[in-house]
Amino acid sequence: MENKITQIFKIKYPIIQAGMVWCSGWKLAAAVSNHGGLGLIGAGSMYPEVLKEHINKIKKATDKPWGVNIPLLYPEVDKLIDLVIEEGVKIVFTSAGSPAKFTAKLKAHGITVAHVIANSRFAKKCEDSGVDVLVAEGFEAGGHNSREETTTMVLIPQIHRSSNLPLIAAGGIGTGSAMAAAMALGADGVQIGSRFAASEESSAHPAFLRKVVDATEGGTILTLKKLAPVRLIHNKFSDTVEELQSKGASVEELRELLGKGRAKKGMFLGDIDEGELEIGQVSALIDKVQPASQIMNDILTEYRHTINNFSGQAFQF
Repeated sequence: MENKITQIFKIKYPIIQAGMVWCSGWKLAAAVSNHGGLGLIGAGSMYPEVLKEHINKIKKATDKPWGVNIPLLYPEVDKLIDLVIEEGVKIVFTSAGSPAKFTAKLKAHGITVAHVIANSRFAKKCEDSGVDVLVAEGFEAGGHNSREETTTMVLIPQIHRSSNLPLIAAGGIGTGSAMAAAMALGADGVQIGSRFAASEESSAHPAFLRKVVDATEGGTILTLKKLAPVRLIHNKFSDTVEELQSKGASVEELRELLGKGRAKKGMFLGDIDEGELEIGQVSALIDKVQPASQIMNDILTEYRHTINNFSGQAFQF
C-alpha cells in the first residue's frame, strides 16, 4: 500500500495514530509503528522532561519511524521544539496554532513537518510556511477542535481541491470503511485517534476507557467554544459547562470552572464525573478495548474488503 504518505514517512501503511493528550505515550506509539503505521507521542500533556523520557523509551522499543505531536498552544512550546531537535526526532506534527511559527526551524534540522488544519485558508498558510503534509480534521474529532463545525466528509474534498500537499484525513475515522471513504474523497492517508485511545497500550485510565466503550450515538458534545473548543463525553462536568454557558458565562468564568488539570483528572486519573473526557464521535462505534496490533489489523482488513467490494461491482444508474 505505497503512496505519498507511506513514502514521506517511510511506513508500510498510511495510518497515523493521533498524538492524544493522556493517551498517546511511547508504548502506544511504538505499538502502532511496529505494526506498520506511524505512532505519535502526544506531547501536549507532558513536561519537557517527561517527553524526553518517552522519546528515550520509544527509541528502544522500535526501529520503525515514529513522531511527536506538539500542540502550539502548549505553555512551554519553545522547550518542546528545542527538545525534539536535540533528541533527533525525525517527524513532528503540529496543531492548534500558526504553522509559520516553528516549521522553518524544524525543517532546518531535517524534520518532516505535518500540521493539523480545519479550513482551506490554513492550507495556504501551511504551503507558504513549508509544511510537508496537511492533516485536515473535521469537527467529529475528539479533544481540542475547530470552532468551524465542518465535517470530515465536507472538509477533505475542500482541502484536496485547494492544495497539492499530501493530505491526511482526521476526525470520525475509526474503521477500514471510513478509511476507504476518506481516500475516495482525496486523502492520501488517515489519522485515527479515538480508536487507538481505547487500546490496551493507551496510557489513559481504565475508567475513562470504559466510558469510551459505553459511549453511544450523541454521547459527546463540542463545547467551550469561548476558550478552546473541545469534544467531551457527556458527564457531570460537561453538564455544568453547558449550564454555565446557557447563562451567558464569560471567558473568565469558564476558565475558572475549567481550572488546571481537568483533562488529566478525567482521562489519566479516572475521575469520570468531574474530569474532562475527551473523545471523538466515532466512540459510539467502539465496543471493546483491543491491542493496537488488532486495531491495525481490523482496519486494514475492512479497508481491503471495502475496496474489493467496490472494484468488483459495476454501478449503473
